[in-house]
Amino acid sequence: MKTRSDNPVTEKDVRKVELEKLERELADLRQIERRGPPSAELDRLRNEVAQLRRDFYENMGAWQRTLLARHPQRPYMMDYVRILFEDFHELHGDRAFGDDAAMVTGFAKFRGRPVMLVGQQKGRDTKQRVAQNFGQAKPEGYRKALRVMQVAAKFGRPIFTFIDTPGAYPGIDAEERGQAEAIARNLREMARLPVPIVVTITGEGGSGGALAIAVGDQVNMLENSVYSVISPEGCASILWRDAAKAETAAEALKITARDLKGLGLIDKIVPEPEGGAHTDHEASAALVGRVLDSALTDLSKLTTSDLLDRRYEKFRRMGQFFETARI
Repeated sequence: MKTRSDNPVTEKDVRKVELEKLERELADLRQIERRGPPSAELDRLRNEVAQLRRDFYENMGAWQRTLLARHPQRPYMMDYVRILFEDFHELHGDRAFGDDAAMVTGFAKFRGRPVMLVGQQKGRDTKQRVAQNFGQAKPEGYRKALRVMQVAAKFGRPIFTFIDTPGAYPGIDAEERGQAEAIARNLREMARLPVPIVVTITGEGGSGGALAIAVGDQVNMLENSVYSVISPEGCASILWRDAAKAETAAEALKITARDLKGLGLIDKIVPEPEGGAHTDHEASAALVGRVLDSALTDLSKLTTSDLLDRRYEKFRRMGQFFETARI
């Protein structure tokens, strides 16, 4: 049987070991520095660590970025709401079955402009995660999202959606209440909403659970987020009957922001603070805020007809291919 120790050591592993060693040396020298004047050796090590860290994060593979996208300290939707928006008033319920805490919606103001916010929230501690179902919405969550987006359209408010979910909840109760129908309806109706829609994938963008609130005029991805039809573990389990091959699956799926930008499936990559968004929520929110402001300014200049035509063409272009005649 092949074990984890049988896997060859990669260049990324070597760089990571080097980075960890230098960081330990840097920490030791900082302790010494407190007892004396600054040293040239400390400055040299500090520069080496900074350069290695930049190289490491710039050249991470798809699986490493997946792990960063799932980091438990990564900023969630409500962190961005707290930092970037004012006067947030949450709206509850789908007016058909109930409320879904995994999907958060509400009115807010963004730099003085009224907007509607929709997004998934995973929860920080165990109690919150259970209550919010780890960000996996049920049909009532998607129906709530559509209801408030239709309210936004009625009052001419632009819509910001924030995506961070492993996928829609796959339980039998969700299936009984029409999970697939709720997602499909959202796709159709979002394509018709006559207001600007700006989508931002902040962590995991998993399957239809993400796509159900991702039909927008501009789709952004944070640098270390992922967006995929299936998780790497799920893909590996189906193709190779081995979830341990998740790293191989992640590379094959082309799920990173850089891959998807190259394929024309997203519009903008939002940079993150060095080391990832989890290292500095304020700085990460500031970077997201700039992109949201620019997108809203540009989209607000379009007429409703132009907005809808561009959105339709944007998604119609995805996945196009041509067959040549066989000779």
